Amino acid sequence: MNIPGRSTIDELHAKVAGQTVPTRFLALAAERPDAVFLRSMATAPGSNPVGWNTFTLAEVRALAARTAAGLQALDVEPGERVMLMMRNRPDFHWLDLGTQFVRATPVSIYNSSSGEEIHYLASHAEARVIIVEDAGFLARLMEIRDELPLLEHIFVIEAGDDLPDGVRPVAELLAHGEADLDTLGAVTSPDDLATLIYTSGTTGPPKGVMITQGNVCYAVEMLNELIDRDVSDWRVVSYLPMAHIAERVTSHYQGLIYGFDVACCPDPSLLTAFLGEVHPNMLFGVPRVFEKIYAGVNAAVSADPEKATAFNDGVRAALDIKAAERAGTITQEQRDTWDFLDAVAFSQVRALVGLDEVQTAITGAAPLPAEILEWFNAIGIPLSEIYGLSETSGPLTFTPWANKPGYVGQPAPGMEVRLGDDGEVLCRGGNVFQGYLKAPDKTAEALIDGWFHTGDIGELDDEGYLRIVDRKKELIITSGGKNISPANLEAALKMIPVVGQACAIGDQRKFISALLVLDPEAAPVWAAANGKAGMSLDELAADPDVLAAVQAGVDEVNTKFAQVEQIKKFTLISEEWMPDSDLLTPTSKLKRRGIHARYADAIEAMYA
Repeated sequence: MNIPGRSTIDELHAKVAGQTVPTRFLALAAERPDAVFLRSMATAPGSNPVGWNTFTLAEVRALAARTAAGLQALDVEPGERVMLMMRNRPDFHWLDLGTQFVRATPVSIYNSSSGEEIHYLASHAEARVIIVEDAGFLARLMEIRDELPLLEHIFVIEAGDDLPDGVRPVAELLAHGEADLDTLGAVTSPDDLATLIYTSGTTGPPKGVMITQGNVCYAVEMLNELIDRDVSDWRVVSYLPMAHIAERVTSHYQGLIYGFDVACCPDPSLLTAFLGEVHPNMLFGVPRVFEKIYAGVNAAVSADPEKATAFNDGVRAALDIKAAERAGTITQEQRDTWDFLDAVAFSQVRALVGLDEVQTAITGAAPLPAEILEWFNAIGIPLSEIYGLSETSGPLTFTPWANKPGYVGQPAPGMEVRLGDDGEVLCRGGNVFQGYLKAPDKTAEALIDGWFHTGDIGELDDEGYLRIVDRKKELIITSGGKNISPANLEAALKMIPVVGQACAIGDQRKFISALLVLDPEAAPVWAAANGKAGMSLDELAADPDVLAAVQAGVDEVNTKFAQVEQIKKFTLISEEWMPDSDLLTPTSKLKRRGIHARYADAIEAMYA
């Protein structure tokens, strides 16, 4: 399906013909050399923030040239893989870019990777050069150093005084002068690999997704056409792992091609503080980011019952107004009402959370309950869902300015989408990857007759909006043979006021149950309002009144689903599931096998 007004595959291919990230960056740096591209928080002794360290496009160009010269001195050849393991910091951008200029392939891996995982990834990528951030990352690498015979060069950005033998400070890599980037850039090819993205491994060992320069330029052009605004001075916060395609495209590739002002946030837990400092124009977040903002605002508002009633009444009115706006039936009276609500309440909330200058907010990587998306729209934050995978270099469907809650947008420009006989989402376009490294069998399963098989089950409406039903491999099949979507159930369960996370259980079982996690921000507010102030989350999870309130929420959720899909039993958990753990991927997708293993006893108790 093609959407009228959006570029076709042939048209988008023509727009990016011959382009690479290095050539696009050189053009940008020549046009705006003094524009700030990167910034990091400067700290005084004691780790107190005192301002920003900034890097202009010209400075990043020079640092990329020094990186390229250093790699040339190591005889790094086109096609070689250079592994990067570091937090979100400015160095990543020039180290990655300099690697691209010598036509090698930068590979960023998750910072949480254990020694065993580093061994697998470094071996699979055949990395001869690895650059890590500090002693903590280095220690994990050194655990398995002797098991990596191909590894020759290890560099550390924050090098201490006593480095192990064979480990050098990154300053030595950058000490070989500046390579001629114009000459190097001219011979880069759209067919060069821009990166390897290793999948998070929720269904087996990580696979190396091969993404070319042509794929990246195509994907960034898709987003540029969709956003259709001058983004050259937009502020963004880079806080998700660079090993994930969403962050790589959002802040790195778009920044190198269009020139964002990128604030590097070294830990996702600092995002709230960074939003207040940066006031971004664009914010990409996994659903848990927006769920936490939603819970935090509502918790703060509910502290004053009178104000809470007024605010919630205003939100209800705004929900109707935004629904009319989407339907094209909005009246001037409704516009005036929303403007009034914005002036007296919504604008203050946006300023409170640092989203007062956001022009587009985007969520993806996992489902976000439609009710939460509508709430953000109601208070004036233009949040919309995007759908894509590592294998599509990011975007697959996205409609930022005409979103439809519950759907993940229409096919992006230059992307054709259709459904297989079993409802699987299939697509083709210039952003589709080249295959999995060293896995021709997996590649053949995913790429059939030019169409990429996503593994997701979807539905398309008459306007081409896509709704994702679930992962094909995650559908619950009960012992009675019924197919049930856990994602839809989990999204609904997370709307219970004190519940922050949910995992539906029931594969090969007689009925559906659920593990429900107390929201660490909302639950204490509920407790205070119900005479239980000061109780710990552990105590609340076992409290009869809390369990009764959650049961009431489950009963309400059950009214929205067929009987076979309804939750018959649940277990309430006090410990929040954290990203990048054995329970969640770095982008907060459920690791179902890990959850089932951790809570095996609780699950069996529900079926005893």
